[in-house]
Amino acid sequence: MPHSTTIPAVPNESAALRAVRGSAIRNLLAVTEQPEMLSLAGGLPATDLIPTDRIADAAARVMGRPGALQYTTSRGASHCRDAVAMVEGVDPSRILLTHGSQQALSLLAQAIIDPDDVVVVDDPVYVGALQAFQCARAAIVALPITNEGTNVAALVELLEGGTRPRLVHTVNNFHNPSGITASTSTREQLADLAERYGFWIVEDDPYGRLGFRSAPPAPIPGGRTIRLGSASKTLAPALRVGWLNADPGVVALIERLKQCADLCGSTLNQLMVADLLADTAWFDAHVRAVTSEYSSRAQSLASALDDEFGDSVEYAPPSGGMFCWVRLPDVDTDKLLNVAVSRGVAFVPGSAFAVNANLTDCARLSFATLQPDGLREAVRRLGTAVNDN
Repeated sequence: MPHSTTIPAVPNESAALRAVRGSAIRNLLAVTEQPEMLSLAGGLPATDLIPTDRIADAAARVMGRPGALQYTTSRGASHCRDAVAMVEGVDPSRILLTHGSQQALSLLAQAIIDPDDVVVVDDPVYVGALQAFQCARAAIVALPITNEGTNVAALVELLEGGTRPRLVHTVNNFHNPSGITASTSTREQLADLAERYGFWIVEDDPYGRLGFRSAPPAPIPGGRTIRLGSASKTLAPALRVGWLNADPGVVALIERLKQCADLCGSTLNQLMVADLLADTAWFDAHVRAVTSEYSSRAQSLASALDDEFGDSVEYAPPSGGMFCWVRLPDVDTDKLLNVAVSRGVAFVPGSAFAVNANLTDCARLSFATLQPDGLREAVRRLGTAVNDN
């Protein structure tokens, strides 16, 4: 009797998952792994600048500690929370460690957003934040970002019209993808509005230490600000250590939800990050070296754009972070991407970050991972693709 095979059924998506838009950036990673591809796409720190020897030293020291390979508390290993608190300039009771800052976003969304709660985001938006809020089935309201950061005037109009957001999310320093850094005035106005109208501010800050010329303005003040940070951009993504810095009452809420998600993070990795952050002289010198190199690469990208496109491209020279947001008038960058990939260069089209705005003539270019010669060649290939498009 022939043996019958049964094809496993795929479960129906939940309502939460149906609300989540896929990430074009994640989908591009498979393309960028091709050996001849020059990638301006992913928001990855430079592999050649990851301090592998110093991380190995930290691992060797930490492995000798009792409990390094054991479970830790859901809030995170105390040594690491102390080190992060020192970097953030706050009491350790305000710190909860997460599996990268993306987990902090996800847990926050689950902890404080009910379906149909209004969440305000910038447009263009950091895609990971949008996905977290969509998964919580929030009602997303996107405000076009300004050169001063979050569109405070549009937010005031929204509030005065009766809308009551649960939270406002922004990447204040070297915004992903636009590269904009919010002004002191924008930060202070956001804090005042949060107090007056009772919403929470999520200040997502993975890039704040990566300023080329000067430190960005002080963080958003006030007790209704929840700051997110990460070791991924300054140390190494594979360490998967991020953090949430908030009022201890908020920390307690997120800690309870984190117990449902993963019980706790990696004790080993957290202790390694503690070792690295606590060595302040080394860490500060390392960050200076990284930002110096990123500054040089950003200048190389800008120079290559000027040489290849002249006045036909619009962009603001990056002042920090990892991205350059460019506008190519009359070019559909969604269509351009396929041609560019065939020419050996990848980038992220502006539509990947759009909520309501029409950003089809925009693109995010990352300058972090390529050396200056590679950046110039990548832009040359991009110019060829534009001409062939």
